[in-house]
Amino acid sequence: MISDPLFYVVAVIGVIFLGLAKGGFSGVGIIATPLIALVVPPLQAAAIVLPILILQDVISVWVFRRDWDAWNLKILLPGAVAGIGAGWALAAYVPESYVRLALGLISLAFVLNVWFGAERKVATRPGTPAGLVLGAFSGFTSMISHAGAPPFQMFVLPQQLDRVRFAATAAVFFAALNLIKVAPYFLLGQFSSENLLTSAVLFPFAIVTNLFGIWLVRVIPNEWFYRVAYFLVFLISIELIRGGVMGILTA
Repeated sequence: MISDPLFYVVAVIGVIFLGLAKGGFSGVGIIATPLIALVVPPLQAAAIVLPILILQDVISVWVFRRDWDAWNLKILLPGAVAGIGAGWALAAYVPESYVRLALGLISLAFVLNVWFGAERKVATRPGTPAGLVLGAFSGFTSMISHAGAPPFQMFVLPQQLDRVRFAATAAVFFAALNLIKVAPYFLLGQFSSENLLTSAVLFPFAIVTNLFGIWLVRVIPNEWFYRVAYFLVFLISIELIRGGVMGILTA
């Protein structure tokens, strides 16, 4: 088990964001892996985060088990599985910084179009090809650094689903992705006893913050949920761009 006190200070902050994300504010958890990667190697940080995500998935899927949208999952999951496979095959060759920069730029363009585009207030359901591509992008970035939320949001947010239905769909989608990722991370040799024990120490924080996120989604009005969701996508895109540029400059 990791014994560095600084690691746990940073990790608890990251787990708080994971809990809010798993509670329904999909996307904010994207900061957890790069934050923990400040004190341990990036791949180890991702491996420590994965068991925490799976624990939170169990809670979220149980709470939202009757509310998820089957159509979105049917479209997104096939592409996501292919994306995870590509991420596993290319993990050693694709610089994470470039992936984060590209994801940040695409996410920023998406949210700016929503805010300033002529059709920003009209609910739209994207087509199947868009879902397959965004699902693959979500699976790929999820495998590389648990950053699969922005592509998922690009596909689902424009539909303006009820906030609970949105949260439930995100919960089931990412629960499926995280279970699929177990095998690739195992093959990459990242499930050491040290990493697993470290994850277990953080489980109580994961449970508490997850339940808080679920409560928050259920009490916030639908209109405010979407305002917060798009604002979070904006902040996340800025952080992705910053992290990507800094990574490229310091490589």
